[in-house]
Amino acid sequence: MTVPANAPVRAPGGFPVVGVIGGGQLARMMQAPAIALGVQLSVLAEAVDASAALVVPSAPVGDHADLEAVCRFAAACDVVTFDHEHVPADVLAALVSAGVMLQPSPEALVFAQDKLAMRRKLTELGVPCPEWVVAQTAEEASGFAARVGFPFIAKTPRGGYDGKGVQVVRQLSDLEAWLGAAATQVQAGTGALRDGILLEEMVPFVRELAVLVARSPSGQAAAWPVVQTIQTDGICTDVCAPAPGLDPEVAAAATRTALQIAGELGVTGVLAVEMFDLGVPPKGAGGDHPAYLVNELAMRPHNSGHWTIDGAVTSQFEQHLRAVLDLPLGDPRPHAAWTVMANVLGGDYPELYPAYRHVMARDPGVKVHMYGKGVRPGRKLGHVNVSGSSLEDCQARARHAADYLRGIIDE
Repeated sequence: MTVPANAPVRAPGGFPVVGVIGGGQLARMMQAPAIALGVQLSVLAEAVDASAALVVPSAPVGDHADLEAVCRFAAACDVVTFDHEHVPADVLAALVSAGVMLQPSPEALVFAQDKLAMRRKLTELGVPCPEWVVAQTAEEASGFAARVGFPFIAKTPRGGYDGKGVQVVRQLSDLEAWLGAAATQVQAGTGALRDGILLEEMVPFVRELAVLVARSPSGQAAAWPVVQTIQTDGICTDVCAPAPGLDPEVAAAATRTALQIAGELGVTGVLAVEMFDLGVPPKGAGGDHPAYLVNELAMRPHNSGHWTIDGAVTSQFEQHLRAVLDLPLGDPRPHAAWTVMANVLGGDYPELYPAYRHVMARDPGVKVHMYGKGVRPGRKLGHVNVSGSSLEDCQARARHAADYLRGIIDE
């Protein structure tokens, strides 16, 4: 493989180069801890103005599905990790054949890329999940509806994120277009529905939780406190760390489950396990049913962990770098009793800087993180973190700052 012309200049002392495929905000937020660790970061960016390319000097432009571009990029790196899960299997296989160290490995990453593979594996491991089935025909979908009732959830096994590729099915006709697409893609053997549609029961949860853990190739693991996430129209808008009022036994059991998944799947780096809190006691504590169900997995730094930048001894971004390099993991404990993160979503105002200045002046304790993205309504442009001893105060301050930056309020 040929080393790219703008390969990173190596620092003295033998410090490694970590390559990140994808130039999004997750790669961008790895740059600061990389500098502190003495690690050289390089990103394969989608464009010269991609979020990470604006702050990482070594940012060759290339598509994550372009085999030649990816191999050329990886040749200059000691280890390669990911900003997203969408790198095709044939590209990953070629990197492995070329001797590139991938963290996480393709064998682990498949369970974040393919929801059917994830459901099958988690069920095999005895991890509590929603009731599910794969359907390719209307008859199979009808049979599932007869068992769990309407409404239920339909998902594309591959490619979905932030509510995309998810549909609430209230009657069988809602699936007509998807079933038609599945029939074509199953026959062709290509496409997000080539194995069928993932159908899941509609879970009567009381709230959503996320458990963030990290695991290194040598098997060391660490976990942050379980957090509560709030989703609006399929997009995470708020995270509260730790999850308020969560039974300590449920928190411990959920953390054990996340660590079990990381170990059984051979995950390296950060793993986010999104869960449904069912609001019942855990088994063995007066409960007959699981207290939570696992919804999704992400094998990379995750939106539910952005609070750790300001709220934990070791952020998820530093921990991810430590883990993929097999360095000793850092302390995941929180700095304060509470940290609240609120996502800054795009609104109708293209100029953010005046609002940014106002937020910083109004509340010097608010930590604002912007991603260098163009404004588009509903797009994640950044986030704010607020830490303190009062949950209500942190929530109010974080939400005010995020709403002001979006233009929802002007005072």
